[in-house]
Amino acid sequence: MRRRILKIAAGVVVVLGVVLAFALRQPSPVGHWNSAEGRAHFMAAYDAVMKDMPRPERTLDVRTAFGFVRVYRYEGAPGRDEPLVLLPARASASPVWEGNLAGLLRIGDVYTVDLLGEPGRSVQEAPITSAADQAAWLDEVLARLPEESFHVIGLSIGGWTAANLAVHRPERIATLTLIDPAYTFDEIPLGTAIRAIPASVPWMPKSWRDSFNSYTAGGAPVEDVPVARMIESGMRHYTITLPQPSLIEESKLAGLRMPVLAILAGRSVMHDIAVSRAVADRALANGTVKVYPDASHAINGEYPAEIAADLSAFLDAH
Repeated sequence: MRRRILKIAAGVVVVLGVVLAFALRQPSPVGHWNSAEGRAHFMAAYDAVMKDMPRPERTLDVRTAFGFVRVYRYEGAPGRDEPLVLLPARASASPVWEGNLAGLLRIGDVYTVDLLGEPGRSVQEAPITSAADQAAWLDEVLARLPEESFHVIGLSIGGWTAANLAVHRPERIATLTLIDPAYTFDEIPLGTAIRAIPASVPWMPKSWRDSFNSYTAGGAPVEDVPVARMIESGMRHYTITLPQPSLIEESKLAGLRMPVLAILAGRSVMHDIAVSRAVADRALANGTVKVYPDASHAINGEYPAEIAADLSAFLDAH
């Protein structure tokens, strides 16, 4: 029987803005809060989840050409030179890793990043207009950290962000781990994109966003889940002004030279699992592909121990 941990983790929001949101977005060139009250509502939910996480060893606001990026550093088990860098799903920020952090800290030191241009504590100050810009700000963040290379791990749209970094700025990446990534091995299915339309409109009822988020999490209830409350608040109160992600070309995936671990959810609604597995198997020259057959797109909340074990084995092998 499939286990359901009531964290929606990445199960949401990856298609926020894929359809109607881009048509309805405000003319501001950068992502922004729609009101001071909305920001306060989100931050209260964000802080509530952070209280259940280990205390960061250090909190950084890293200056880039596109704005300040909030980064948390957690001290983990000794013995591994390169730390893990965790990139969250859309509208979820660092707290989405609440259920994963304890297991990942047994692997080594961890940085979590609030994606620039998304709800969170990062502050976008300049337009991000291309995939190259998306890679540039993240590479600037890594360049300002003390280590020379990193194990970059991305969840959902964070998986696309990690793969996009590897395509454009691979120099600081020791290994790449993609956890049910969007727009990486396959397009978003039409049915999911259509269901995202009402969830993408801030003034629609909260129940519509909850319904979509539950759909991406395999039908698990989300109304009383702290991470889900935070994500719904971000969907409602923050306007994202980022370029629409485009599917990464298979030829570019084939050009990656670092070891890549792809962990795919067998019941994900964000891609066709058969297509994604075939592309990953075919394109990744130095790849390891794992499929969790009963996992939904909320895979990181459903299988935290398994993900930590597979990641640890992968890193030990490389």
